[in-house]
Amino acid sequence: MAQNGYQHDGTIEDNNEVETPTKQPRSSNEMPGYHLNEPNSEVAEADGRAASDRCTSHSTPRHRHDSVKKTRPPFPWFGMDIGGTLVKLVYFEPRDITAEEEQEEVENLKSIRRYLTSNVAYGKTGIRDVHLELKELTLCGRTGNLHFIRFPTHDLPAFLQMGRNKHFSSLHTTLCATGGGAYKFESDFRTMADLQLHKLDELDCLIRGVLYIDSVVSSGPSECYYFENPTDPDRCVQRPYTLENPYPLLLVNIGSGVSIMAVYSENNYKRVTGTSLGGGTFLGLCCLLTGCSTFEDAIEMASKGESTRVDKLVRDIYGGDYERFGLPGWAVASSFGNMISKEKRESVSKEDLARATLVTITNNIGSITRMCALNEKIERVVFVGNFLRVNTLSMKLLSYAMDYWSKGQLKALFLRHEGYFGAVGALLELLHPS
Repeated sequence: MAQNGYQHDGTIEDNNEVETPTKQPRSSNEMPGYHLNEPNSEVAEADGRAASDRCTSHSTPRHRHDSVKKTRPPFPWFGMDIGGTLVKLVYFEPRDITAEEEQEEVENLKSIRRYLTSNVAYGKTGIRDVHLELKELTLCGRTGNLHFIRFPTHDLPAFLQMGRNKHFSSLHTTLCATGGGAYKFESDFRTMADLQLHKLDELDCLIRGVLYIDSVVSSGPSECYYFENPTDPDRCVQRPYTLENPYPLLLVNIGSGVSIMAVYSENNYKRVTGTSLGGGTFLGLCCLLTGCSTFEDAIEMASKGESTRVDKLVRDIYGGDYERFGLPGWAVASSFGNMISKEKRESVSKEDLARATLVTITNNIGSITRMCALNEKIERVVFVGNFLRVNTLSMKLLSYAMDYWSKGQLKALFLRHEGYFGAVGALLELLHPS
């Protein structure tokens, strides 16, 4: 997929079409508060709280439909998660536009919809993840497709300029946004694009987004999955997992840094701990050690390297007598420990260094996660975040670590929409305010 950047004039550099799997919503009974594929149904809160007057009514179906129509926000519908490394944007594209609406729709709105949906890349760095698109969703009485877009946070000014050029503020005066950037860049949105940000709690949006996306994916690849036989590389395979009655669960969000949440119900959860050693650490160290410049490059290099040339293993320290200490010989005793030796420093490749960096960061996250699971007495762990994008290596490492060190008691689960859940939660807040 070509990766091209935001053009200030809104022009399209890449018009490649990518086949998108069709995904149908799951029964609304599995997710109280969301009624899908029923235009006249009442739309309630995602987190089980009281339904919002903005999109619901207790009158007849006809009156309820009229109430929804009058009180839902105007198009376009966006949700944003502005992280330290990536901006994640979800956009709901209505597909049930009537002829009357088409005639009344202002050109600015048509231009934005055409720009976002007719391309898979925007300039050099903006990407629409077409394989994640969710089709035929019904939100707030409207049926359409949900699109997932990302771009580096350092390119946010170009995004704001694009919004200004397309007169986005004439359609929408407020954007629902979460993440640290919602605070850091609030003044930029106001001065550069004449937009007000409605700042939302990051953990609320994350958990709300996870529960919603899992509830609406029922066909095609399962949203939730795990790796079977993670301790046996020859038999390790990916399997779907149904995230029904999931509580309690440990939710590990791996972005630039890492946050770990214990979730006991839809609206009972807490942040347990976190670590500053996350995806940003991995990419930053790889840039220093290998000269790479993108996450994709770093992951590709890591896939070709061998970390044992860089790390000192248990067997390197104990020789053949490590088993009596209850430690496997392959376990890392000292990350980058072999780099003390000048001879070994000169023999390692950039790929080896990238692999060792990935293993170091991933093992640290796995170790902290396991201790949190033990302390909270939770046996189900869900890993999300953009660190896991195109990063099967880390997912298998985490699966291996959870399974091995817990003697099969901990299961590592993963979600296909990885880093977009905060943005989805922000969109849901726009449509169904808490």
